[in-house]
Amino acid sequence: MNDIQRIEKFLFDYIPEDARYDIKNLLSSMRYSLSAGGKRLRPRLVLEFARLCGGSDEAALPYACAVEMIHTYSLIHDDLPCMDDDDLRRGKPSNHKVYGEDTALLAGDALQSYAFDIMTNPEYVSAVGAQAACRCVQTLARRCGTFGMVGGQIMDLAYEDRDIDLDTLRTIQELKTGALISAACEMGCHTAGADEEKVQAAFSYGDYLGQAFQIVDDILDVVSTTEQLGKPVGSDEKNNKSTFVSLLGIEKCKERVRMLTDKAIAELDKFDGDKTALTELANSMVNRKF
Repeated sequence: MNDIQRIEKFLFDYIPEDARYDIKNLLSSMRYSLSAGGKRLRPRLVLEFARLCGGSDEAALPYACAVEMIHTYSLIHDDLPCMDDDDLRRGKPSNHKVYGEDTALLAGDALQSYAFDIMTNPEYVSAVGAQAACRCVQTLARRCGTFGMVGGQIMDLAYEDRDIDLDTLRTIQELKTGALISAACEMGCHTAGADEEKVQAAFSYGDYLGQAFQIVDDILDVVSTTEQLGKPVGSDEKNNKSTFVSLLGIEKCKERVRMLTDKAIAELDKFDGDKTALTELANSMVNRKF
Protein backbone atom coordinates (compact mmCIF):
# COMPACT_ATOMS: atom_id res chain seq x y z
CA MET A 1 0.00 0.00 0.00
CA ASN A 2 1.52 3.35 -1.00
CA ASP A 3 1.28 6.59 0.99
CA ILE A 4 -1.79 7.92 -0.83
CA GLN A 5 -3.66 4.65 -0.30
CA ARG A 6 -2.73 4.60 3.40
CA ILE A 7 -3.84 8.20 3.84
CA GLU A 8 -7.16 7.57 2.13
CA LYS A 9 -7.82 4.37 4.07
CA PHE A 10 -7.26 6.17 7.36
CA LEU A 11 -9.52 9.08 6.34
CA PHE A 12 -12.42 6.87 5.36
CA ASP A 13 -12.01 4.52 8.31
CA TYR A 14 -12.15 7.51 10.66
CA ILE A 15 -15.33 9.02 9.23
CA PRO A 16 -18.24 6.56 9.40
CA GLU A 17 -20.75 6.18 6.60
CA ASP A 18 -23.62 6.26 9.06
CA ALA A 19 -24.24 7.27 12.67
CA ARG A 20 -26.81 6.82 15.38
CA TYR A 21 -28.00 10.39 14.74
CA ASP A 22 -29.79 11.54 11.60
CA ILE A 23 -26.67 13.05 10.02
CA LYS A 24 -26.13 10.67 7.13
CA ASN A 25 -26.25 13.51 4.59
CA LEU A 26 -23.56 15.43 6.48
CA LEU A 27 -21.28 12.40 6.60
CA SER A 28 -21.89 11.76 2.91
CA SER A 29 -20.96 15.36 2.10
CA MET A 30 -17.73 15.10 4.12
CA ARG A 31 -16.76 11.84 2.46
CA TYR A 32 -17.66 13.21 -0.99
CA SER A 33 -15.02 15.93 -0.82
CA LEU A 34 -12.43 13.73 0.89
CA SER A 35 -12.85 11.16 -1.88
CA ALA A 36 -12.39 13.67 -4.71
CA GLY A 37 -8.77 12.62 -5.08
CA GLY A 38 -5.94 15.07 -5.52
CA LYS A 39 -2.22 14.78 -4.90
CA ARG A 40 -2.50 14.51 -1.10
CA LEU A 41 0.52 16.81 -1.03
CA ARG A 42 0.12 18.06 2.52
CA PRO A 43 -0.26 14.70 4.30
CA ARG A 44 2.58 13.28 2.21
CA LEU A 45 4.79 16.12 3.43
CA VAL A 46 3.98 15.23 7.04
CA LEU A 47 4.99 11.62 6.44
CA GLU A 48 8.15 12.44 4.51
CA PHE A 49 9.48 14.87 7.10
CA ALA A 50 8.66 12.44 9.89
CA ARG A 51 10.74 9.81 8.08
CA LEU A 52 13.57 12.23 7.41
CA CYS A 53 13.74 13.01 11.13
CA GLY A 54 13.68 9.33 12.15
CA GLY A 55 10.03 9.16 13.13
CA SER A 56 7.42 6.47 12.68
CA ASP A 57 4.97 6.37 9.77
CA GLU A 58 2.27 4.94 12.03
CA ALA A 59 2.69 7.72 14.59
CA ALA A 60 2.70 10.48 11.98
CA LEU A 61 -0.22 9.20 9.86
CA PRO A 62 -3.08 10.59 12.02
CA TYR A 63 -1.45 14.02 12.01
CA ALA A 64 -0.97 13.81 8.26
CA CYS A 65 -4.66 13.05 7.82
CA ALA A 66 -5.64 15.90 10.11
CA VAL A 67 -3.89 18.30 7.73
CA GLU A 68 -5.78 16.80 4.77
CA MET A 69 -9.09 17.32 6.57
CA ILE A 70 -8.25 20.97 7.10
CA HIS A 71 -7.25 21.33 3.46
CA THR A 72 -10.47 19.67 2.29
CA TYR A 73 -12.63 21.88 4.49
CA SER A 74 -10.91 24.93 3.01
CA LEU A 75 -11.65 23.77 -0.55
CA ILE A 76 -15.33 23.22 0.25
CA HIS A 77 -15.59 26.73 1.66
CA ASP A 78 -13.49 28.29 -1.14
CA ASP A 79 -15.94 26.99 -3.75
CA LEU A 80 -19.02 28.49 -2.08
CA PRO A 81 -20.86 31.31 -3.88
CA CYS A 82 -19.87 33.75 -1.14
CA MET A 83 -16.18 32.98 -1.80
CA ASP A 84 -14.82 31.96 -5.24
CA ASP A 85 -18.17 30.60 -6.52
CA ASP A 86 -16.71 27.65 -8.41
CA ASP A 87 -18.88 24.80 -9.69
CA LEU A 88 -16.09 22.24 -10.22
CA ARG A 89 -13.41 20.80 -7.98
CA ARG A 90 -11.01 18.06 -9.12
CA GLY A 91 -13.19 17.31 -12.12
CA LYS A 92 -16.37 16.80 -10.07
CA PRO A 93 -19.20 19.14 -9.10
CA SER A 94 -18.28 21.22 -6.06
CA ASN A 95 -19.72 20.08 -2.76
CA HIS A 96 -22.38 22.77 -2.63
CA LYS A 97 -23.58 21.87 -6.13
CA VAL A 98 -24.34 18.33 -4.91
CA TYR A 99 -25.43 18.86 -1.29
CA GLY A 100 -26.49 22.51 -1.18
CA GLU A 101 -24.73 25.48 0.36
CA ASP A 102 -25.97 24.82 3.88
CA THR A 103 -24.73 21.22 4.06
CA ALA A 104 -21.46 22.09 2.30
CA LEU A 105 -20.77 24.84 4.84
CA LEU A 106 -21.43 22.47 7.73
CA ALA A 107 -19.39 19.66 6.15
CA GLY A 108 -16.41 22.01 6.04
CA ASP A 109 -16.99 22.96 9.67
CA ALA A 110 -17.23 19.30 10.65
CA LEU A 111 -14.01 18.38 8.87
CA GLN A 112 -12.21 21.18 10.66
CA SER A 113 -13.29 19.93 14.08
CA TYR A 114 -12.56 16.32 13.07
CA ALA A 115 -8.94 17.28 12.39
CA PHE A 116 -8.45 18.37 15.99
CA ASP A 117 -10.40 15.35 17.24
CA ILE A 118 -7.83 13.14 15.51
CA MET A 119 -4.80 14.99 16.84
CA THR A 120 -6.00 14.85 20.44
CA ASN A 121 -7.10 11.20 20.35
CA PRO A 122 -5.29 9.64 23.36
CA GLU A 123 -4.04 6.72 21.26
CA TYR A 124 -2.37 9.00 18.73
CA VAL A 125 -1.07 11.39 21.39
CA SER A 126 0.57 8.46 23.15
CA ALA A 127 2.33 7.42 19.94
CA VAL A 128 4.10 10.78 19.45
CA GLY A 129 4.18 12.06 23.02
CA ALA A 130 2.07 14.77 24.63
CA GLN A 131 4.48 17.62 23.89
CA ALA A 132 4.79 16.71 20.20
CA ALA A 133 1.02 16.35 19.87
CA CYS A 134 0.50 19.74 21.50
CA ARG A 135 2.97 21.35 19.12
CA CYS A 136 1.19 19.79 16.15
CA VAL A 137 -2.17 21.09 17.36
CA GLN A 138 -0.80 24.58 17.91
CA THR A 139 1.03 24.64 14.56
CA LEU A 140 -2.04 23.58 12.61
CA ALA A 141 -4.40 25.87 14.52
CA ARG A 142 -2.20 28.89 13.92
CA ARG A 143 -1.55 28.18 10.26
CA CYS A 144 -5.18 27.49 9.34
CA GLY A 145 -6.66 30.35 11.34
CA THR A 146 -6.61 34.11 11.73
CA PHE A 147 -2.92 34.62 11.00
CA GLY A 148 -2.73 31.89 8.36
CA MET A 149 -5.12 30.41 5.82
CA VAL A 150 -8.27 32.23 6.97
CA GLY A 151 -6.42 35.54 7.18
CA GLY A 152 -5.11 35.01 3.66
CA GLN A 153 -8.61 34.26 2.38
CA ILE A 154 -10.09 37.43 3.88
CA MET A 155 -7.27 39.47 2.33
CA ASP A 156 -7.84 37.74 -1.00
CA LEU A 157 -11.51 38.73 -0.93
CA ALA A 158 -10.71 42.28 0.19
CA TYR A 159 -8.37 42.88 -2.74
CA GLU A 160 -10.72 41.70 -5.50
CA ASP A 161 -11.26 44.48 -8.05
CA ARG A 162 -8.16 46.30 -6.73
CA ASP A 163 -4.65 46.59 -8.08
CA ILE A 164 -2.04 45.38 -5.60
CA ASP A 165 1.74 45.23 -5.56
CA LEU A 166 3.88 42.10 -5.56
CA ASP A 167 4.65 42.23 -1.82
CA THR A 168 0.95 42.34 -0.92
CA LEU A 169 0.18 39.48 -3.28
CA ARG A 170 3.03 37.42 -1.83
CA THR A 171 1.70 38.01 1.69
CA ILE A 172 -1.80 36.90 0.68
CA GLN A 173 -0.57 33.71 -0.92
CA GLU A 174 1.91 32.89 1.86
CA LEU A 175 -1.05 32.92 4.23
CA LYS A 176 -3.77 31.44 2.03
CA THR A 177 -1.72 28.69 0.35
CA GLY A 178 1.73 28.48 1.90
CA ALA A 179 0.77 28.42 5.57
CA LEU A 180 -0.83 24.98 5.45
CA ILE A 181 2.02 23.53 3.35
CA SER A 182 4.69 24.77 5.76
CA ALA A 183 2.57 23.57 8.71
CA ALA A 184 2.54 20.06 7.24
CA CYS A 185 6.33 20.07 6.98
CA GLU A 186 6.77 21.28 10.55
CA MET A 187 4.26 18.79 11.92
CA GLY A 188 6.18 15.90 10.39
CA CYS A 189 9.24 17.08 12.29
CA HIS A 190 7.26 17.49 15.51
CA THR A 191 5.91 13.93 15.38
CA ALA A 192 9.53 12.70 15.22
CA GLY A 193 10.77 14.95 18.04
CA ALA A 194 13.11 16.93 15.76
CA ASP A 195 15.13 19.88 17.07
CA GLU A 196 14.32 23.52 16.31
CA GLU A 197 16.91 23.86 13.56
CA LYS A 198 15.25 21.08 11.60
CA VAL A 199 11.76 22.44 12.29
CA GLN A 200 12.85 25.83 10.91
CA ALA A 201 14.41 24.23 7.84
CA ALA A 202 11.19 22.27 7.24
CA PHE A 203 9.19 25.49 7.57
CA SER A 204 11.44 27.21 5.01
CA TYR A 205 11.16 24.28 2.60
CA GLY A 206 7.36 24.46 2.88
CA ASP A 207 7.31 28.23 2.55
CA TYR A 208 9.34 28.20 -0.68
CA LEU A 209 7.37 25.26 -2.03
CA GLY A 210 4.07 26.97 -1.20
CA GLN A 211 5.10 30.11 -3.08
CA ALA A 212 6.16 28.08 -6.11
CA PHE A 213 2.98 26.00 -5.97
CA GLN A 214 0.79 29.10 -6.04
CA ILE A 215 2.65 30.65 -8.96
CA VAL A 216 2.18 27.43 -10.93
CA ASP A 217 -1.53 27.56 -10.09
CA ASP A 218 -1.67 31.12 -11.44
CA ILE A 219 0.03 30.03 -14.66
CA LEU A 220 -2.29 27.06 -15.09
CA ASP A 221 -5.33 29.28 -14.58
CA VAL A 222 -4.25 31.09 -17.74
CA VAL A 223 -2.83 28.38 -20.00
CA SER A 224 -4.65 25.19 -18.99
CA THR A 225 -8.19 23.95 -19.67
CA THR A 226 -10.99 23.02 -17.30
CA GLU A 227 -10.70 19.38 -18.41
CA GLN A 228 -6.95 19.28 -17.70
CA LEU A 229 -7.14 21.12 -14.39
CA GLY A 230 -10.34 19.59 -13.00
CA LYS A 231 -11.65 23.00 -11.95
CA PRO A 232 -12.70 26.17 -13.78
CA VAL A 233 -9.88 28.11 -15.45
CA GLY A 234 -9.90 31.86 -15.88
CA SER A 235 -11.50 32.35 -12.47
CA ASP A 236 -8.84 34.87 -11.40
CA GLU A 237 -9.64 37.07 -14.39
CA LYS A 238 -13.38 36.58 -13.82
CA ASN A 239 -13.01 37.75 -10.22
CA ASN A 240 -10.65 40.55 -11.27
CA LYS A 241 -7.83 39.32 -9.03
CA SER A 242 -4.21 40.33 -9.31
CA THR A 243 -2.00 37.27 -9.74
CA PHE A 244 1.68 36.56 -10.16
CA VAL A 245 1.03 36.16 -13.89
CA SER A 246 -0.76 39.49 -14.20
CA LEU A 247 2.05 41.24 -12.31
CA LEU A 248 5.10 39.44 -13.69
CA GLY A 249 4.11 37.68 -16.90
CA ILE A 250 4.36 33.96 -17.58
CA GLU A 251 8.07 33.72 -18.40
CA LYS A 252 9.20 35.57 -15.26
CA CYS A 253 6.79 33.41 -13.27
CA LYS A 254 8.42 30.26 -14.63
CA GLU A 255 11.86 31.60 -13.65
CA ARG A 256 10.58 32.41 -10.18
CA VAL A 257 9.13 28.91 -9.79
CA ARG A 258 12.49 27.32 -10.55
CA MET A 259 14.32 29.67 -8.17
CA LEU A 260 11.90 28.98 -5.31
CA THR A 261 12.02 25.23 -5.91
CA ASP A 262 15.83 25.28 -5.79
CA LYS A 263 15.68 27.21 -2.52
CA ALA A 264 13.25 24.68 -1.05
CA ILE A 265 15.48 21.76 -2.02
CA ALA A 266 18.55 23.52 -0.59
CA GLU A 267 16.87 23.57 2.85
CA LEU A 268 17.00 19.76 2.85
CA ASP A 269 20.80 19.94 3.18
CA LYS A 270 20.20 20.68 6.87
CA PHE A 271 18.91 17.14 7.37
CA ASP A 272 20.76 13.85 7.52
CA GLY A 273 19.32 10.87 5.73
CA ASP A 274 17.80 10.32 2.32
CA LYS A 275 16.23 13.48 0.90
CA THR A 276 15.33 11.94 -2.47
CA ALA A 277 11.58 11.72 -1.88
CA LEU A 278 11.23 15.34 -0.77
CA THR A 279 13.42 16.54 -3.63
CA GLU A 280 11.29 14.64 -6.14
CA LEU A 281 8.11 15.84 -4.46
CA ALA A 282 9.19 19.48 -4.78
CA ASN A 283 10.06 19.05 -8.44
CA SER A 284 6.85 17.19 -9.26
CA MET A 285 4.64 19.79 -7.63
CA VAL A 286 6.07 22.69 -9.61
CA ASN A 287 6.56 20.86 -12.90
CA ARG A 288 2.86 20.35 -13.47
CA LYS A 289 1.87 20.92 -17.12
CA PHE A 290 1.91 24.52 -18.20
